[in-house]
Amino acid sequence: MGGPVAALGGGAAYARAKHPGIYWSTVGLPMSTARLLSSYGSVMEACGLTVAPSRLRVLAVKATTRREVRPVPPRRGIIRPTTTGLRLRLRLAPGQEPADVAASAERLRHAWGVHAVYVTTIKPGVVELRLVGFDVLRKVRMPRKVAADVLKVPVALREDATPFVRDYRTVPHGLTLGATLSGKSMYLRHLVAGLARQPVALVGIDCKRGVELAPFAPRLSALATDPDQAAELLPALIKEMEDRYDLIKARQGIAPATPDEEVTSDIWGLPEHERPLPIVLLVDEVAELFLVATKKEEERRDEMVTQLIRLAQLGRAAGIYLEVCGQRFGAELGKGATMLRAQLPGRVCHRVNDEASAKMALGDIAPEAVSAACAIAPEQPGLAIAGDTSGGWSRIRTPYLSLADAAKTCHASAYLVPELPSLKSFRPHVPVRLVEPAAPVVKPRPVTD
Repeated sequence: MGGPVAALGGGAAYARAKHPGIYWSTVGLPMSTARLLSSYGSVMEACGLTVAPSRLRVLAVKATTRREVRPVPPRRGIIRPTTTGLRLRLRLAPGQEPADVAASAERLRHAWGVHAVYVTTIKPGVVELRLVGFDVLRKVRMPRKVAADVLKVPVALREDATPFVRDYRTVPHGLTLGATLSGKSMYLRHLVAGLARQPVALVGIDCKRGVELAPFAPRLSALATDPDQAAELLPALIKEMEDRYDLIKARQGIAPATPDEEVTSDIWGLPEHERPLPIVLLVDEVAELFLVATKKEEERRDEMVTQLIRLAQLGRAAGIYLEVCGQRFGAELGKGATMLRAQLPGRVCHRVNDEASAKMALGDIAPEAVSAACAIAPEQPGLAIAGDTSGGWSRIRTPYLSLADAAKTCHASAYLVPELPSLKSFRPHVPVRLVEPAAPVVKPRPVTD
């Protein structure tokens, strides 16, 4: 019996180290379920999540049995296994709140032998426990079924095994920071590849001579590769935004003299045949737009920053969304930096070289997330901290996507590039690929007499 037992134990250890998903499905899931079912009441009592029973319950127990009347734990729902853990709902007892369960998440993790426990409020009095069996961020595998819609792109995986979806309809503008080799470019590739399959217009500003966004040129409606071109492209976007506001005013009967700031509706209220396609502006290395060397460049910088702020303030109603990326972002970049940041509610911070950048990204919305962003190790590319204006934050990690695959996706969806007359002069040049004729299957033979 020793040989088979040793082989089984060695195989389980190997699967746990190299293939944690297989180990969880075969060994971890049954063991954790058995622990949860057998120790639920005692664990809840040890964590202080029980309440005194009602008088009616006490009388019923004393009248029917001679057992000791024990405190009552939250009522447990059906245990639902998943490929990464377990899910179950708890109906809280009177006097309890979700914060009590969240405070005991670490104790529940150790008691039931899982990697992590996350608590989510479903409705008043009902919370959901999401038990994660292993570290899902060590080797990212996105869920097969993710609800997709226009301007919704699943780009990463959260630490609770749920997908992180970049939803521009909910969070219209975002700021993504990350040092070299931190995974910021991988995050941008997923955004471009996901948006390329949707009926949207993609506009890029890449001041690194286009090395990041130029491979996606077949799908881009406009591309600027240096500050001079960006200074010409941004006014065209402002003009496009103003034309869309005029369209909204004409449709809703608003006086043409009404300022754009007072127009409260957006393009999504227009009929589908009149609605212009949304535009997503991708800005890589935003610091290059702020850096100046001469007085003339300083005037150009102030004008571009003002135009970016205008797009961030007014672009949502016109269907123009911003995704600003950079290695470094701080108040020392110049006038308008903090004002621009205030208009970018979606924040994603990868590993950065200084604490000031992490504070600039997350300090104003989730101060406790700054230390988590500074603790990201260089050996974990793609790991980031995602925060929002509600104060919540979570760890995410982007799966690997090669530049060739992302470029292939953009080339295959080039037919979706919309016709935008205002941006036609900024359309990047795409060289025509020469296709070699295929060799015949049967070698021809000359006809002889």
